[in-house]
Amino acid sequence: MFEKEYDVIVVGGGHAGAEAAAAAANMGSKTLLVTMNLQTIGQMSCNPAMGGIAKGQIVREIDALGGYSGIISDKSAIQFKMLNKSKGPAMWSPRTQNDRMRFAEEWRLALERTPNVDFYQEMVMGLLVKGERVVGVRTSLGIDIKGRSVVLTNGTFLNGLIHIGEKQFGGGRAGEKAATGITEQLSAIGFDSGRMKTGTPPRVDGRSLDYTKMIPQPGDIIPEKFSYLDIPLLTNQRDCHMTHTSKEVHELLKEGFDRSPMFNGRIKSIGPRYCPSIEDKINRFADKDSHQIFVEPEGWDTVEVYVNGFSTSLPEDVQFKALRSVKGFEHVKFFRPGYAIEYDYFPPTQLKHTLETKLIQNLYFAGQINGTTGYEEAASQGLMAGVNAHLKINELPAFTLQRDEAYIGVLIDDLITKGTEEPYRMFTSRAEYRTLLRQDNADLRLTPKGYAIGLASEERLHKMQEKEKKSDAFIDFFRNTSFSPEAMNPILEEVSSAPVRQADKMYKVFSRPNVTMEHMLQLEEVANYVDTHELGREVMEQAEIQVKYSGYIAKEKNNADKLQRLENIKIPEGFDYTKLRSLSYEAREKLQAIKPVTISQASRISGVSPSDISVLLVFMGR
Repeated sequence: MFEKEYDVIVVGGGHAGAEAAAAAANMGSKTLLVTMNLQTIGQMSCNPAMGGIAKGQIVREIDALGGYSGIISDKSAIQFKMLNKSKGPAMWSPRTQNDRMRFAEEWRLALERTPNVDFYQEMVMGLLVKGERVVGVRTSLGIDIKGRSVVLTNGTFLNGLIHIGEKQFGGGRAGEKAATGITEQLSAIGFDSGRMKTGTPPRVDGRSLDYTKMIPQPGDIIPEKFSYLDIPLLTNQRDCHMTHTSKEVHELLKEGFDRSPMFNGRIKSIGPRYCPSIEDKINRFADKDSHQIFVEPEGWDTVEVYVNGFSTSLPEDVQFKALRSVKGFEHVKFFRPGYAIEYDYFPPTQLKHTLETKLIQNLYFAGQINGTTGYEEAASQGLMAGVNAHLKINELPAFTLQRDEAYIGVLIDDLITKGTEEPYRMFTSRAEYRTLLRQDNADLRLTPKGYAIGLASEERLHKMQEKEKKSDAFIDFFRNTSFSPEAMNPILEEVSSAPVRQADKMYKVFSRPNVTMEHMLQLEEVANYVDTHELGREVMEQAEIQVKYSGYIAKEKNNADKLQRLENIKIPEGFDYTKLRSLSYEAREKLQAIKPVTISQASRISGVSPSDISVLLVFMGR
């Protein structure tokens, strides 16, 4: 039934698994994707949207490296928004509202069109391990499938338990059974495991809602896209809507608190801090009389609607009664109630930066099994695990990203060095170099790296090089071209900026915070240059950001370079920290458990102080 031996076996067909399989296969590995249901590959288990604050940057990074998430999101988008546009470009975050059914369909078709990918539908019950190396997987039918490496992307399925009020039943997602066997085997080998919780809101019938009582939330007038490839832009978009809960709604929800698994002790695990359930919001923010509810269509043609902001595990009758008191929901009909789900995860401090486990060689973990939440975080880990599985079995150097190179680098470094006891979600505030890690320059940062390892295509590289060449030339044009006060002062007056008394280089006046590219295009020389050189929106945006933020970018780059010196100081493999009595007890314990590879990584471990780092530096002869 199967190849004699696969190069990479990916377990699970969610966002992490799909990216892992695509990456490994596109780099040349014979890959098997094993999943419990081939009809739910790329399923959007929660909200029908991709991107958002910091998450949008991750999707662009996946795309720049040669992954599929950006392309799939663009092809299935029903709305596009660039969030935080009123703030600086480091905060701009792209987001799409997606057609849930088309998203999954596009993922399935994309993988089927990828050479080297085989598919098999069945539950994986355990791993085949020889010594300290994984050599394949065993299915529920008792079939052994040999593989040189294995990537586990089990999502919320490992011993998944669904809660709706006082009812609970096994499942990895509504309507799908849980996966068993893997946690027990890994625990027996010596892995630490834990439990986490996440939740999802009710899905309702859009025909039963009164949108006239809600506030429309349209997409951008000029929509953009995630992928750097030539994917057509949206020409038509669907509105979302916003409404609010009220005191009355909160009181109705409180009536069910005694039957809530969150409050009666049935759920003991920790849920996502930044995406709390509605009952958690009422409890934690008791001073607030209302909370926002975003009404999100699930696709172009379906009437199903996602009630964003109303995630809950309260009894279904309480959910229904309370939701009918929300403005616009007076006659709501349910497709299905909201629920909470508990599942097993493995603290990610047990992994290397490549996402390979420290205990078992050639075994990789990606996605919610590592304690993260969100499609984007999962997809980026899947891509990195698939890449590194391919590289490892071919005895090629590992591929990792530093904190100043990508949000993906920040995500993985946070997980590996700090671990997580609650579902980890990416934010721009987690990145100390966010001015460098913008959504607009992900291709400039990462496409050469993706191309070098054999993942990003030549087409991607050429597009990136063309963009870089044109934007650099445009910046040089501003540096070397002068303006006349007669032409410039009317523009400056328009934006209430101080007039100029003599001719000067355009770069100088363009650097002013309230002078935009739109204003500069009023100068004949600039407009002519743009027309002559056929500059697109991306090139002009890149040039403007580089001009306006050059000082900040240079400062962050300098800080990153300083930290890189610590990154270059390697810690010998198997180093015994217990012998360094000058280290604090906590530092010795943490360093011995996590086994950092560099001094820089050691410095980011919670509980390791600057004085502990000084001790290490002295010991290393620095």
